[in-house]
Amino acid sequence: MGFTFYYICAIITALQRFISYQQFNKPDWTLKALDWAQRFSHFAYYQHNNISYPHNGFRQILAIGAKRTLSQTANGAFENLREFHQNKWLFGYLGYDLKNDTERLTSENTDHVQFPDISFFEAEHIIFFGTNGVEIHSDNESLFEEISKHEPGFSKSSFSLPTPAIDQTTYEKTVAKLIDHIEAGDIYEINFCQEFHGKVESFSPLQTYLALNELSPKPFSCFQRFNEHYIICASPERFLLKEDNKLISQPIKGTRPRGADSATDELLISELRNDEKEIAENMMIVDLVRNDLAKSSKSGSVKVEELFGIYSFQQVHQMISTVISEKKETVDFVECIKNAFPMGSMTGAPKVMVMKLIEHYEQNRRGAFSGGAGYISPSGNFDFNVLIRSLFINAKNDTYSFQVGSAITFDSVPSKEYEECLVKAKALLAILTANN
Repeated sequence: MGFTFYYICAIITALQRFISYQQFNKPDWTLKALDWAQRFSHFAYYQHNNISYPHNGFRQILAIGAKRTLSQTANGAFENLREFHQNKWLFGYLGYDLKNDTERLTSENTDHVQFPDISFFEAEHIIFFGTNGVEIHSDNESLFEEISKHEPGFSKSSFSLPTPAIDQTTYEKTVAKLIDHIEAGDIYEINFCQEFHGKVESFSPLQTYLALNELSPKPFSCFQRFNEHYIICASPERFLLKEDNKLISQPIKGTRPRGADSATDELLISELRNDEKEIAENMMIVDLVRNDLAKSSKSGSVKVEELFGIYSFQQVHQMISTVISEKKETVDFVECIKNAFPMGSMTGAPKVMVMKLIEHYEQNRRGAFSGGAGYISPSGNFDFNVLIRSLFINAKNDTYSFQVGSAITFDSVPSKEYEECLVKAKALLAILTANN
């Protein structure tokens, strides 16, 4: 009888935590919740921006406050993530330099924002935004009312003009050297990135995120804080999704800017769809992803669900492929991530040699950039984006950094690769220079 009474009480409590949108204005309350979250040392917000995407974008989730944290350099980080999980919801990111845990590699380049290689936290409060309302998981029974009464206050961010790590001439000369490596047979394709960095003169984290998300809404948008480190992200790309025994990866290779009108847009889409270089880039990375997923998957289960799909976003058109597989029963969620990390779309092929050349030719450490941000459920399901089109801020030393890159192949033209980088940087440059 006591057990039955406890069970009924648990059901009633669970029902009380679901709040219907009929009882409040969703956009207004979401803004209040995001502003309220800024008082905490850790928070993470994910959203899909109502963008249609194969297998959907991120769930809309806001995680606030930290019961426990994991933050470290690449030295047994994946094993520590496994131990840290404890069948709880976790929120955070995997930095690119975790490559040093998957292979015998190092990272020695300049690091302007000094993010840990991995950061996750177990949240004090979790808000799931659904079709009809919000579901709140918190020990604070009055959390909904507390957020509802909160009055957001906004100030504007101001940034120094971004300084490129390398000028256009140096960039193009480096691309030519990488093409020499391809001609020599060292590699087939390499994603070469360049950094822009500067000083934060005044910083309003939420205002900066909202400005980027309005200018460049994406299906894998996120806004995260880990003490002094902030990630403001407008990513169009999924690294890896695990839904029970199903694995899904969706690499992007192939970019065109949006046109000034629908007729120009159609021409650009047609150009992208029929560009032999872009198709070759995409195909090489699809093969790499298939190989990465095969390490975690049942024999014969790796399939290309969609090849060379064209998807249009507010700033760009992208060529996206979808690779799926069925996970081996003996492989856990951490192994699934580690076996595919870092993502092929941000490295190239063959992966290890390419990562060595990236370390040699790129001027700056990638850090969190080109890693993945996302969440892990208590059952070990997860969803991670590719951390591109993202601003990384260290509020302690008032520095910011963002990086953009493109895939270099035998057919690459250095000047066009530079132009592609600027297309990808357009939204970030716009918000960074808004007050200049």
